[in-house]
Amino acid sequence: MLKMVFQTTPSMVIEPGASTRLAVHVKAMGCASVLLVTDPGVIAARLLDAVLTGLEEAGIAVTVFSQVQADPPESVIMAAAYVAKACGADCVVGLGGGSSLDAAKLAALLARSGESLAEVYGTHQAKGPRLPLILVSTTAGTGSEVTAVSVVTTGSGEKNVVISPLLLPDVAVLDAELTLGLPAHVTAATGIDAMVHAIEAYTTRHLKNPISDCLAREALRLLSANLFQACQDGTNLAARENMLLGACLAGMAFANAPVAAVHALAYPLGARFHIPHGLSNALVLGPVMRLNLETVAPLYAQLADIVLPGISGNDTEKAAALADYLGALAGELHLPTCLRDLGISESDIDALAADAMKQSRLLGNNPRPLDLADVRSIYREIL
Repeated sequence: MLKMVFQTTPSMVIEPGASTRLAVHVKAMGCASVLLVTDPGVIAARLLDAVLTGLEEAGIAVTVFSQVQADPPESVIMAAAYVAKACGADCVVGLGGGSSLDAAKLAALLARSGESLAEVYGTHQAKGPRLPLILVSTTAGTGSEVTAVSVVTTGSGEKNVVISPLLLPDVAVLDAELTLGLPAHVTAATGIDAMVHAIEAYTTRHLKNPISDCLAREALRLLSANLFQACQDGTNLAARENMLLGACLAGMAFANAPVAAVHALAYPLGARFHIPHGLSNALVLGPVMRLNLETVAPLYAQLADIVLPGISGNDTEKAAALADYLGALAGELHLPTCLRDLGISESDIDALAADAMKQSRLLGNNPRPLDLADVRSIYREIL
């Protein structure tokens, strides 16, 4: 008998220009003072201009916290929560990539609940309540607007997570106009990140379910069909919208059917060397899939039919073709393809592998168990 729980963001608004009308949602929640959490790149790209105008014209007080950085450290999270309390915000809006959205989730929680960050690490440790929360994604990658997870870089440089339904926002806004200026290399890396979410949700050992499977398949269809077009013509609104929706669907999938070894190996690259998360995933995707091949060839073959329409062969052949195609995707999209190009050497492999093995929550979801030797071999393959 089927036994499952599926959770996601209760309300989503998908419309070009929707980010300029956030005041409607802020007022509907009875709020009048907003902390807007974002990063310096969003400010520099002028993505906030129309958003702030819309809020201020509606008489809503806005305080902007723009100190979020990639792989946000604990100090940034605590600073954002402090500013939320200091300015008397009764609502938090996160606008940006996954790091900004993750920081906004925790700022909304900590500012209202009074809990410390250390108290809420782990699964279902947060007690709440939190401030009303709206999340607006500016990249088609993380799906953070529909996940109950925030990732934080700890003082020791490792990744830790807060997992709680409290982190699901009240409203998620997908406004493809915000992604029109995204550079090709960011579009490529975040797009591959979203594809990884769909692939790992579809093949995870734990909590895989019919709803997440449907979402993962449709996400992969949208992403694979539009990725090159979005990279080649960043002004193509239809392609951008399909990428944003695909990333959101993939986020809904992996929020309920969790990711695995690709992410476990990607996290140390971001924590130690500040490699963007999407690029980290792109680098390790092919080798991890090849190690998993014998275990989940039928599932990979089903995804191959989506990504490589018309492909022929048996399940093993289709699965191998998909792994090869995705492993080469970073190069096809002009992203770095080896660790040495990013300043990583053979002497770093042992530390990276040790850090990856600490991601037991993620490794436990992988279709095939990976040991330390497997992890070292993957890093060496992409060195």
